[in-house]
Amino acid sequence: MRNFLFRLIGILEVAGGFYGVVNMARRLFPLGSTHESLLAVIGLLLYGFVLIAGVMLLEGSERGVAFSSWAQLLQLPLIATPILSYALHCGAFVNVYATLHLPVRLGLDWHFGSEGFVLAVAGPGLSRIGINLLALLSWLALRLR
Repeated sequence: MRNFLFRLIGILEVAGGFYGVVNMARRLFPLGSTHESLLAVIGLLLYGFVLIAGVMLLEGSERGVAFSSWAQLLQLPLIATPILSYALHCGAFVNVYATLHLPVRLGLDWHFGSEGFVLAVAGPGLSRIGINLLALLSWLALRLR
């Protein structure tokens, strides 16, 4: 069971990381504004890290398990406020979130076969805070020894 979970996590990391690297490279070239280029470089580094972690996990490396744990922790938070926004997912996500406006509402959003990266100093008018349940479950599965 452990090997199956590790392979599944590795496949999602490799697929999502590769898809993210391609999209960030496409965003980076041709060179646009400095702000857009900086976000693309940060995204490229994050997706590259996830891609390498997935490859190492599929190889069965202990370092791959550690890197994949960090990669899952990077995908855990979902923050969308007018001050700061951050979200990252590679391969798939199952987000559980709460809106911070009255009335407070809980929501569930999911998608498989995708990648996404948001990092902004400003954000939406409707604030949301949540977690990626798939990343949390993957992180817990990686802790199985």
